[in-house]
Amino acid sequence: MKIGVPKEIKPQENRIGLTPESVKVLVANGHEVLVENNGGYEAGFYNDQYKNAGAKILDKAEDIFKDSEIIVKVKEPLSNEVKMIRQNQIVFTYLHLAAAKELTKGLLDSKSICIAYETVTDNNGRLPLLAPMSAVAGRMSVQAGAHCLEKNQKGRGLLLGGAPGVEPGNVVILGGGVVGENAAIIATGMKAKVNIVDKSESRLKQLSEMFGDKIIPNLSEKTDLEKLISECDLLVGGVLIPGAEAPKLITKKMLKKMKRGSVIVDVAIDQGGCVETSKPTTHAEPTYIVDDVVHYCVANMPGGVPRTSTLALNKATLPFLSKLAKLGCKEALINDPNFMAGLNIYKGNVTYKAVADVFGHEYISPNKIIS
Repeated sequence: MKIGVPKEIKPQENRIGLTPESVKVLVANGHEVLVENNGGYEAGFYNDQYKNAGAKILDKAEDIFKDSEIIVKVKEPLSNEVKMIRQNQIVFTYLHLAAAKELTKGLLDSKSICIAYETVTDNNGRLPLLAPMSAVAGRMSVQAGAHCLEKNQKGRGLLLGGAPGVEPGNVVILGGGVVGENAAIIATGMKAKVNIVDKSESRLKQLSEMFGDKIIPNLSEKTDLEKLISECDLLVGGVLIPGAEAPKLITKKMLKKMKRGSVIVDVAIDQGGCVETSKPTTHAEPTYIVDDVVHYCVANMPGGVPRTSTLALNKATLPFLSKLAKLGCKEALINDPNFMAGLNIYKGNVTYKAVADVFGHEYISPNKIIS
């Protein structure tokens, strides 16, 4: 198959869909790979490396989309890219459609086949293609939050880890999944006081075994969330409903209880955010203030560390892409229910229920429509 890798055009997005090593594997298996000129430059992957791996370098994104059977990206297609997507073309990338009405419509109109990294599952119901970027975003969330707490960033002027004789900052993490666990790794490493809120008692037990007395587990149904966030200096939003819009756990009314200069890092912003006052921001202008609370809502946080992120993502995505290229869409998905879970749109039909529900589209089972 012909596999196309366009340069990402989302603002400050420097990741790329394939590394040279991944290209080498695909070419060795008989596939042709087209990479846009300097597509991986900002992540430290250069044209010569792609050429040596067997890729063909093309100057224009238009030629990549025109000549490829599979488009491999990192972020969702933007409007100019949606216009270039062809009928029956396979698009394999993060989509986050439940928070993107116009994108959903554009992809439906294109009659393409869209497989979302973030809804592919494994045998344990986990999300293996989302996990690496969730881990990166979780770790970055505390770094970013600590920076935002500095006074020159409009924060409280507080050092998250405290100082000799000075109490550390208080971190509240909403969600004990991959984002929450990795946020806790960094926050506990900084010696902050760390509360983790989750709805699963068994997951909180796992986290307690992992971190010991370095964290305070909070079962959501028994937690006074308003009181908890009123005491925190940094709030990390890491809740997730796979493929669906994030629940708004923190309301605008609750925000007024937070300390002046406290910080919210809403990692769930890709899925609409878990804070009512959240709106997407960029690495260039990452923050804004509502009710004296600093909001950091960068929608592509891992794009700030593109080399690490691209390497981590490819380790997860390459086996699925290899299967897709070898077997074709129908056979690859039918033979793997976990891969089938990634199918969000198929030739003008919505095949992921959470996306259909949020926008009022008819839902068609992916197994039914493909078979």
